[in-house]
Amino acid sequence: MSEDVRLAERCASEMFERDRASQAAGMRIEAVAPGYARLSMRLLPEMINGHATAHGGTIFTLADSAFAFACNSRNVRTVAQHCSITFVTSGREGEVLIAEAREANLAGRFGIYDVTVSSEDGRVVAIFRGHSAATRETVIDEG
Repeated sequence: MSEDVRLAERCASEMFERDRASQAAGMRIEAVAPGYARLSMRLLPEMINGHATAHGGTIFTLADSAFAFACNSRNVRTVAQHCSITFVTSGREGEVLIAEAREANLAGRFGIYDVTVSSEDGRVVAIFRGHSAATRETVIDEG
């Protein structure tokens, strides 16, 4: 395993320890690497809306968390600047959703990340794009 991947894993671990929102939603970090993250989450009864489908905010939250872990993977504290989501199909109670975030562009302090949220069977549920801005801080103290 490369040093870059080890650093991404350490950053994800440290962030997740403090990320009560992702923890409360039952998210799991499946994989991280520089500019990349894959998270999963089971759709619980309290995540279902009045149409008996996954609440859009729940799907957005999963995508946003994958985006966060991807753009903070190089130990530079990075925040969302702008995000958008397109819902393609519905998520259903009990289904596991997987959000896969990939860096599309990184130029200086600003990045663009694409996140695909899919069901376990590969059905695309949503497509999210996040624009990030790096701060002058780190995620973890390497010293």
